[in-house]
Amino acid sequence: MNSSNKKIITVLVAADNAPEAASIAGQIDRHEDLSVLATAMTPAELEGLLTQHPDLGLLVTDVVLSNKDVTPILAKAVQKNPKLEVIVYTAHAEDSVVMRAVQAGASGYLLKGGREDIVSCIRLLASGGSPVSPSVVRCVLRALRARQTGDWTLTEKSLEPERKEHKALSQREHDILVLLAKGLSFAEIGNLLNISPHTVTAHVKKLYRKLQVHSRAEAVYEASCLGVLPN
Repeated sequence: MNSSNKKIITVLVAADNAPEAASIAGQIDRHEDLSVLATAMTPAELEGLLTQHPDLGLLVTDVVLSNKDVTPILAKAVQKNPKLEVIVYTAHAEDSVVMRAVQAGASGYLLKGGREDIVSCIRLLASGGSPVSPSVVRCVLRALRARQTGDWTLTEKSLEPERKEHKALSQREHDILVLLAKGLSFAEIGNLLNISPHTVTAHVKKLYRKLQVHSRAEAVYEASCLGVLPN
């Protein structure tokens, strides 16, 4: 048993086959500060485990399990649990696939066979970073440029968001968004604003709905584009 004061990061792993799931889990489990909760190989298994563990903190998953796109499952899970951090670990590097994952709420996107170490990336994500393979960064930048110019041809039609007016944020929601952008945790935000973490979560869900996003990274980016956040 680990006797240090280090916080244990609990991880759910979803991969397309059992050997790969076991390999990823093995890399993670050999570290004292990391623990694999379970592994999944199918969309049904992934959805079931996410339902069983609604407060899960971190998920490492492929975007395709059993030849099926699991980004709708990711989007639903992140919407229900805004604290869930998702690292996509996949061989799929197509622009449309990457953006589908980002829009679903993924905070990290790693390509198999790359130089990135999955354990280091998990720690980076848990500390507030966003681990992304270099080629994926280029894809996201292309998509963001397309978004700013109104050219949405880089993403699949089903992913094209409607141009809607965003509802105005309340002062409290704005204050929380500024603190989210600084990388503070829900508990830290609650302490600063003298409100409970549960209340922070409720406010975050409301501002996510108003900004039409599913993750902290998307909220910060969208708010920056709208001029809601200070430069």
